[in-house]
Amino acid sequence: MDWKKIVKVKRGVKWILFFHLFTFSPFQLSAQRLLTLDSCRAMALRNNKQMRISQVKQDVAANARKSARTKYLPHVSAIGTYEHTSREISLLNDAQKSTFPNLGTALATGMQPQVQGLTQILTQLGGTFVQMGMPAAQVQQTMGGLQTQLQDGMTSLAGQLNALGSDIVEAFHTDTRNMWAGSILLTQPVFMGGAIIAMNKMADISEDLAENSAEAKRQATLYKIDQAYWQVVSLTHKKKLADGYLDLVKKLDSDVNKMIEEGVATRSDGLSVSVKVNEAEMAVLKVDDGLVLSKMLLCELCGLPVNEKITLADENVENIAVVDVAPKLDVNTAMTYRPELRMLQNTIDLSRQATNILKAGNLPQVMLTGGYLISNPSLYNGFEKKFRGIWNVGVMVRVPIWNWGDVMYKVRASKGATSIANLELEEAREMIELQVNQNTFRLDEANRKLAMAQSNIARAEENLRTANLGFKEGVITPTAVMEAQTAWLQAQSQKIDAEIDVKLSQVDLQKSLGVLQ
Repeated sequence: MDWKKIVKVKRGVKWILFFHLFTFSPFQLSAQRLLTLDSCRAMALRNNKQMRISQVKQDVAANARKSARTKYLPHVSAIGTYEHTSREISLLNDAQKSTFPNLGTALATGMQPQVQGLTQILTQLGGTFVQMGMPAAQVQQTMGGLQTQLQDGMTSLAGQLNALGSDIVEAFHTDTRNMWAGSILLTQPVFMGGAIIAMNKMADISEDLAENSAEAKRQATLYKIDQAYWQVVSLTHKKKLADGYLDLVKKLDSDVNKMIEEGVATRSDGLSVSVKVNEAEMAVLKVDDGLVLSKMLLCELCGLPVNEKITLADENVENIAVVDVAPKLDVNTAMTYRPELRMLQNTIDLSRQATNILKAGNLPQVMLTGGYLISNPSLYNGFEKKFRGIWNVGVMVRVPIWNWGDVMYKVRASKGATSIANLELEEAREMIELQVNQNTFRLDEANRKLAMAQSNIARAEENLRTANLGFKEGVITPTAVMEAQTAWLQAQSQKIDAEIDVKLSQVDLQKSLGVLQ
């Protein structure tokens, strides 16, 4: 039997009936709202807060799955920073800063002995020229000029070297108290030890888990609304039965009072009948109160005002249920469609993928990186107070070496959780198998009780007819009539209980099979 096709057909029929009932039905304009079982189910599903929560959880799981898919793709991020520091970076120490501006002066001072020696050489050379017959005045003038040029040259060289030293110190002045930097970074995972694959599988399983959880809550909602619906139907029929019984005993009370007046019945008979009348009135009162409370519960489940005047489509049917063929035991259907089992299987799968993520902690991880870095000050063309940048690409490899067994212990703990989930699944399967067997037996028993109750109805009605006829003929006492009425009431009540029991047993079996739609 293809339960999925049956479920789809049932859902389509239910929504068509609900649409016609609440769009075109004239009952919408009346004081009483007519409700069918399907319309109550539809309203209950819309009104149930847990169903709305389940829908939100499904949306959350779907978005989490989409987020997990992005882990396969490259990620791009931009970073910008500004930093102000109290001191700047100095490439020269204080001694170098004071030495470079006096470089020429230090050089001139260091060469002073050489200059003096050269001056003496020029003086001796001048004396030699004089001895050779050159005019002393001319030689003195020439040698004095050379000495002057030598002194001026040294002075000029010292000044140039001092200026060059000052330029060097100024060139190494950084002024890095205000620093700007920015970068664009691209990362592409290549191999993450299987963690990304496991993460995506967990996202898929979580989405499936949310769907199964929603199905379980949907079936639980339908189960509650069915019970409330058939409870109202049962009490409505019992109210009619109680009213009918009250009319019977009232008529008997009237007849007995007339017979007492005529002297053909005793006062004791009248009191006995009066007690039955009081009991019947009390029964009607109890049924009325129970019916009001049951309708309040049904309205609350459907999202209607608790004081809404409602009428159920099955209130006026003569036979609430009919004897069906013996139900077939179908445990395999329950193992396939029960959302609780699928949720437990989802839990096992999640635990296994969590173990895989933990195992990834002991495996190498490889990522490709690339980006662009810009800074001010920059060092790519000397030291400049300008924005300049560079492109970069690279490969990052992370290889775990030693972690004192941390990952191993976590993997063992995760495997233990998986084992627990497997045992819970096995236990749940056993319990569901027992539940299916019990509900199948209860439905079969309810069918047999209904058949017996239907056969008792005919005998009780015939017994009551015979008792009434004998009472009119004066051959049967009021006590015998009351006994016949009580037997008729009991038979009718048993029939109603049996019919409702069949309906509820059918719902129980459908829920235990996971096909309650």
